[in-house]
Amino acid sequence: MTDTLPARPTPAQLAQRKPAAQPAPATKTAPVEVTGAQSLVLSLEAVGVDTVFGIPGGAILPAYDPLMDSKSVRHILVRHEQGAGHAAEGYAAATGKVGVCMATSGPGATNLVTPIADANMDSVPIVAITGQVPSTSIGTDAFQEADIRGITMPVTKHNYLVTKAEDIPRAIAEAFHLASTGRPGPVLVDVSKDALTSRTTFSWPPTLDLPGYHPVTRPHGKQIREAARLIAAAQRPIFYIGGGVIRARASEELRRLVDLTQIPLVTTLMARGAVPDDHPLHLGMPGMHGTVSAVTGLQKSDLIIALGARFDDRVTGQLSTFAPEATIIHADIDPAEISKNRYADVPIVGDCKEVIVDLIDAIAADQAAGRVGDYAAWRTRVAGWMETYPLGYTDVQDGLLAPQHVIERIGALSGPEATYVAGVGQHQMWAAQFIRYSRPNSWINSGGLGTMGFAIPAAMGAKVAEPHRVVWAIDGDGCFQMTNQELATCVINDIPIKIAVINNSSLGMVRQWQTLFYNQRYSNTDLHTSHNSRIPDFVKLAEAYGVLGLRAEKPEDVDATIQEALAVNDRPVLIDFVVHRDAMVWPMVPAGVSNDKILDARDAAPVWERED
Repeated sequence: MTDTLPARPTPAQLAQRKPAAQPAPATKTAPVEVTGAQSLVLSLEAVGVDTVFGIPGGAILPAYDPLMDSKSVRHILVRHEQGAGHAAEGYAAATGKVGVCMATSGPGATNLVTPIADANMDSVPIVAITGQVPSTSIGTDAFQEADIRGITMPVTKHNYLVTKAEDIPRAIAEAFHLASTGRPGPVLVDVSKDALTSRTTFSWPPTLDLPGYHPVTRPHGKQIREAARLIAAAQRPIFYIGGGVIRARASEELRRLVDLTQIPLVTTLMARGAVPDDHPLHLGMPGMHGTVSAVTGLQKSDLIIALGARFDDRVTGQLSTFAPEATIIHADIDPAEISKNRYADVPIVGDCKEVIVDLIDAIAADQAAGRVGDYAAWRTRVAGWMETYPLGYTDVQDGLLAPQHVIERIGALSGPEATYVAGVGQHQMWAAQFIRYSRPNSWINSGGLGTMGFAIPAAMGAKVAEPHRVVWAIDGDGCFQMTNQELATCVINDIPIKIAVINNSSLGMVRQWQTLFYNQRYSNTDLHTSHNSRIPDFVKLAEAYGVLGLRAEKPEDVDATIQEALAVNDRPVLIDFVVHRDAMVWPMVPAGVSNDKILDARDAAPVWERED
């Protein structure tokens, strides 16, 4: 191999380039003399990268020259580094493959901090590659210098500073290995400019050097047997399913376990779709805005089998009052999560898929030996809660749209094979509540960090990863204005996502809290995007970007507008749904109180039967 470069594709060809199929891991290659930048691109090709989201700048610029020559790596030029990071997240969340973003030093790198932190909270496998000032300038406050390794240390699974060209292949190989194994997460690789411009010898594969990294995937048999014993003995057991099941690709195994045991289950915000919503044992989503049956099922249980969940505050409410009578079985691949918030009586460290398979075998053996749990009375009880307190909403009377109705119709008309992406806030909760999910990875959102601006770029990444699917970005008018510039990226790169802006002219969730807890003093939550003003006019904004802009303001227009959007596949489509600004997310557990105080409507708490 020589340094002779092939004819370069034109910018137009690059913009329309489709991602190549994920190649198999590269076999051993003969050493070749290249620059560090070429070594970086060859390393990305070797680990199977097909798409990079990024923006060039001075420190990372040497990498962009060989990147242009790559036949297998498509680079998508975003309009903001935050968009690059969230796009990488959406790509990863849709497929399970590692998403990749790239930025230059200083402000380019620091603009990636939010998506990196987001990926860390939600266990999304991404690799962020950043340029750094020359190694001789590090620590001198050089132009566009920032200690991005130090900045991101708390929110990455691991990170690297590479100052020698010969270290680039190993750093990339290790980064992808770390991001995708164990508990997935973000890894940052910061490469100095002189490492990119220096000459080096590239060969593949490099030798990995991770002496302390040995994630446990197979659970211990003793814990599995004890878990099976407790399951057989319980009277009110419940499965508490978290996003770890999605990340472990264990949905099919989970359904087998649920069908075998006939134990009711709940799926958290991050686990929607792990079990189909229409499964008769599915109580819905737990948490602050979970269903009454899911929240109460956890509270009243005597055994919680937590799989890939972390007992976070949105689910538990006031921790000291959470499920007071429950014994806890907690399985997670990250040992740090077990007993972190709630003591685990049976801790199980292992990959969720492996744990579930072993549980199936142990429980099946117990059942064959006559040790069968009797949960009939419990199932009847939880079914009564589901019937008495179904998820619903009240239609508005002022002629405006009910946001719940809008989102419900998007899901019904688009179907289960579509992918739905949301940011954070009321629209996120309504999308989690009123779309019926039946497959894993069909629901992508910012869960743990709650990042405004997530939806548009993440939907873009999901569409790039799975171009055959309909991908909806369900966004709020506040969230949308943080990253709407990525509409340009979608148009130029032929990424025809569909955007539903749930426009209540407000920072909706903050306004809901102001209504309930701050005497209706609406301090700085009016966005002026509808309701007598349109700053901006989202339809005109869409058209300015080359996006088809539509608007629906009346209930009778909802279905037709959604169907018009679904019929367009040659460019992105945005619908401005002007909705009632006083609509609220119910049920709700106010922050910091017991889940027993759940409200299914304003000033309306469920009435429970007396405990015997």
